Amino acid sequence: MSQIENTDTSSSKTKRSYRKGDPLSTNERKSVSLARKRKTHKAINVYVLNPLKVKLEEFCKTEGVSQSEMIAILIEQEGARRNKM
Repeated sequence: MSQIENTDTSSSKTKRSYRKGDPLSTNERKSVSLARKRKTHKAINVYVLNPLKVKLEEFCKTEGVSQSEMIAILIEQEGARRNKM
């Protein structure tokens, strides 16, 4: 008897859109993900000297963060340092 009551409530819920029809391809999922990220982030493409890149990788490894997270941390630190002057 309790199962009959539960089926009414579970079937009345709306399904998530990605479960309807065919699943998104890898490229489509990536495009959707990047579109969401572009709302709050900006992409940068930089070239730095090889020794600086190695240092950045070392910083990331010791802090346990990605390179983009480390760059954001360094920019925030520099901003805070300049505001103190």
